Amino acid sequence: MRSVVIHDPTLRDGQHAVRHQLGVAALRGYAEAADAAGIPVVEVGHGNGLGASSLQVGRAAVSDDEMLSTVREALRHSKMGVFMLPGWGTSDDLRKAVAHGADVIRIGVHCTETSLAERHLGLLAEQGAEAHCVLMMSHMATPAELAEHAARAVGYGARAVGIMDSAGHFLPQDVTDRIGAMAEAVGPSGVPVIFHGHNNLGMAVANSVAAAEAGAGIIDGCARGFGAGAGNTQLEVVVPVLERTGFGTGIDLYALLDAAEFAGRELMPAPPVTGSLSIVSGLAGVFSGFKHQVLDHSGRAGVDPRDVFFELGRRQAIAGQEDLIVDVVAELSARKAAS
Repeated sequence: MRSVVIHDPTLRDGQHAVRHQLGVAALRGYAEAADAAGIPVVEVGHGNGLGASSLQVGRAAVSDDEMLSTVREALRHSKMGVFMLPGWGTSDDLRKAVAHGADVIRIGVHCTETSLAERHLGLLAEQGAEAHCVLMMSHMATPAELAEHAARAVGYGARAVGIMDSAGHFLPQDVTDRIGAMAEAVGPSGVPVIFHGHNNLGMAVANSVAAAEAGAGIIDGCARGFGAGAGNTQLEVVVPVLERTGFGTGIDLYALLDAAEFAGRELMPAPPVTGSLSIVSGLAGVFSGFKHQVLDHSGRAGVDPRDVFFELGRRQAIAGQEDLIVDVVAELSARKAAS
């Protein structure tokens, strides 16, 4: 069988679904369950990564230091992963993560701004950490552009490079084209390609399988699909589907299902659904994590949130531009008042 490595960001990306309010007991309990299932990498942190706890994108219930130390203690076999967006996190945050025992550190950048990761990837190489680079909002770039930026990231020291379908916009052929081009570009270096899917259009599992078929060596998934907006690729579904398709994961199915049951009971009040607003977000190509803020601001202003998402898509809003939501709502409200 061909093999893929499963990366589980339930305790990081899943935080978006509860406004970053997972507590210590939930973090420890899920980490222990994921470890028992043999999941290779368990990622933890604020939904927007190291250093991101703030009024703008949400205060976390637990500090970065406590999250990392809790999960590190709970993992006996699995590696611990963390995520950082330059601008939210800093080099000091990366050093702290390494000191806490983070094994895999991902630097996320907009899909055409790989140079922003250069300094951080270099620092991580010096620290001896396994550094990855993920290109976000990847539907905004062509396969050729993504391949070029993947090669640059490898040149900067990334030991894995990939894409996030941040808006849940892709269909399987979109993924095949992009992952295939990236795998061809970095294949000679032996660096694996990552795919991280979102489920806005109900395609996350199919897109993940397409990614593996096209050459991705690392596939992300969250228990119960927890994540921003409509959620991520559902971990306990994608693993057996990959196995049936001919990709070995090394994960114990029953223990994986047990971890998913724990997540369903203890992490979130309800799993994400592909609701109307999530569909609009996917169609508009807007970051899924904007959902709560769009609902909050549009509700207070009496503006249709669907209009907000399509306008954000027209402006090509990206993660980190949450302040643009306020501007768009204000403009749409003014137009409504004038009509």
